[in-house]
Amino acid sequence: MAQKKSGGCSKNGRDSNAKRLGVKVFGGQIVKSGYILVRKRGSKYHPGLNVLKGKDDTLFSTSKGFVKYNYLKRHKKLFVSVLESQ
Repeated sequence: MAQKKSGGCSKNGRDSNAKRLGVKVFGGQIVKSGYILVRKRGSKYHPGLNVLKGKDDTLFSTSKGFVKYNYLKRHKKLFVSVLESQ
């Protein structure tokens, strides 16, 4: 007797939600304490002065001031700092 398998059970068709990573505040902009500066995965950006790294690698400010991005050639790293305004 001929039989046909039942349809269904597709193994494809899943997609994850976008995580909205990237730079949130650019150089020269003024931020308050607790502002998220960069959402990221890994270590492209490193915390500098008045910036801390959260458990999901997010960089956030710890004081009020303006944002500065600087690349240190000897370390080959891009640092994010918050410099307190006068």
